[in-house]
Amino acid sequence: MKHVLLTGANGFVGKVLLDQLLMAGYQVSCACSTSNPTPRVGIDQVRLDIRDASACVATLERIKPTHIIHLAAISHVPTSFRHPLLTWNTNVLGSLNLLEAIKQQTPDAFVVFASSSEVYGESFQSGVALDETSPCLPINPYAASKLAAELAFEQYFKQGIRGVIARPFNHIGLGQSPDFVTASFARQIALIESGKQAPVIQVGNLEARRDFLDVRDVCAAYLQLLGLSDVQDHPRVFNIASGNARKIRDILDELVSQSTAVISVELDPKRLRPSDVPFAVGKCDRIRNVLSWEPKVPLNETLASLLADWRLRVEAEQ
Repeated sequence: MKHVLLTGANGFVGKVLLDQLLMAGYQVSCACSTSNPTPRVGIDQVRLDIRDASACVATLERIKPTHIIHLAAISHVPTSFRHPLLTWNTNVLGSLNLLEAIKQQTPDAFVVFASSSEVYGESFQSGVALDETSPCLPINPYAASKLAAELAFEQYFKQGIRGVIARPFNHIGLGQSPDFVTASFARQIALIESGKQAPVIQVGNLEARRDFLDVRDVCAAYLQLLGLSDVQDHPRVFNIASGNARKIRDILDELVSQSTAVISVELDPKRLRPSDVPFAVGKCDRIRNVLSWEPKVPLNETLASLLADWRLRVEAEQ
């Protein structure tokens, strides 16, 4: 049986991806830096801090996975500004520790590294959708650390490690932290509806255009990328994108339209990023041509499920 080691399994994406991996018939070992408060019955749970090189070696020596999906990371851009050392230690040194452990213990394993569309940075100033050949010019510590980790993976690929690098664009859905824009909107609407917040939504830059994807579609792409382990020649880097530019204001308007509350909008300067770009959209021709992947979940459906989830979570807080 194919056995996947999933790092960052307790995170927003990891929880969704675990379900898809199990449905696809994979044996899964979930690696997390903290214990899962609600562990899944029959799922191997591994305590692993990827910043600990010896722990990475010991984990791979014990598990001997055939496949690895590396999600574990500091993934919040404002956090990367506040805690750059933590970001670099986790995202770069942690990835190097994992790569060295793969090289030593499971050199035949196939690894999917979840990088980020943020690595394109200043290239988004062109105002056009970017493909995998576009220059990577990161403008925040998170993006810089992800690009550095990509370079580490490329070096290990040259040494014989097998795998691919994925650059997902903005993915949203159930379980995402309210530190991220769509979840923040949904949470505030749920709080307003329950009377726990004044009928005013605090927002940052609403004019920026982003490439939004449902997290389930992104996880489906990761799953399909695992299938390249059986392919001899394939590209090393894949965008996971829709190719559609959506204004954040339109996302907010759609969420508000799904509420019966009368809501006004107020700019919160603290929510403005110092490195924000007006347009960040990707081309997905490569992954569509190689794997026939394309996003399937309509955005309004994603937003409806997100808002419904936050209503339940807010209600549970009472």
